[in-house]
Amino acid sequence: MPVLPTFSMLGHGPTVVLLHGSGGSFRSFAPQVEALASLGFRGVAWSMPGYGQSVPVEPYSFMGLAASCAHLIEVLMGEAPRRSVALVGHGMGGMLAQEVAVRRPDLVHQLVLVATAPAVQPGDNYDHVIGEGLRWLDEGRDMLAVADALVPQLVGPAALPEGVQLARFCQSQVHAATWRRALEAMRGFDRRAALGQIAAPTLLVAGEQDRVAPPDTLAAMAQAIPAAQLLTLPGAGHLPHLEQPDAFDEALIHFLRTAKMRPH
Repeated sequence: MPVLPTFSMLGHGPTVVLLHGSGGSFRSFAPQVEALASLGFRGVAWSMPGYGQSVPVEPYSFMGLAASCAHLIEVLMGEAPRRSVALVGHGMGGMLAQEVAVRRPDLVHQLVLVATAPAVQPGDNYDHVIGEGLRWLDEGRDMLAVADALVPQLVGPAALPEGVQLARFCQSQVHAATWRRALEAMRGFDRRAALGQIAAPTLLVAGEQDRVAPPDTLAAMAQAIPAAQLLTLPGAGHLPHLEQPDAFDEALIHFLRTAKMRPH
């Protein structure tokens, strides 16, 4: 059985599990955890295996990461009448959320995919950013230098300064070896053929100015997932939950309160 990853938790009510991207940690969703708790939900933000105090998985793959996430959900829900959660994932966390929704549909009754992609293909936007990150690591840059170079490329022109500062801090705290393994794992990700299997109501959130996961990528995903809706945040880049937390939270809460599983 996988080792339980570390996580932060706040509030009581329906459980929402938030999965950060490759440059994040549980702190990446701090604004959302607080908003969820204040509005009658239980917000849970993990640190992905290898991040913070969470023990890495071996081998470092989406299969192993999905097993760790599933274990966390099972422990959180225990003997609760509803054993499933709303699962929110950003970037690499969005890829992982797809993986969990496909492998363990019994654990996910709502799905929110933020600034992510169904696959990383040679030469696409995601692959370019991954390649640049690996090159920086090969050059010996420390993670603070990586954060200073990367985060300004990710955000849009209307980004909340405090959100950008939090993103920079989270990226700077990632272990360099873990970030390398995360980037390499993403290069093998491809769930395009499985999108039609996702049964949970799904909200896809795109940043209008996102150059990593452009809106048309999320729009294509919305077409492929049976019960999906798309929201594009004007002026936002690749970190919409930190760049425009108020608009993001409003859309998230509305979705959580209104989106229901279709009867079989």
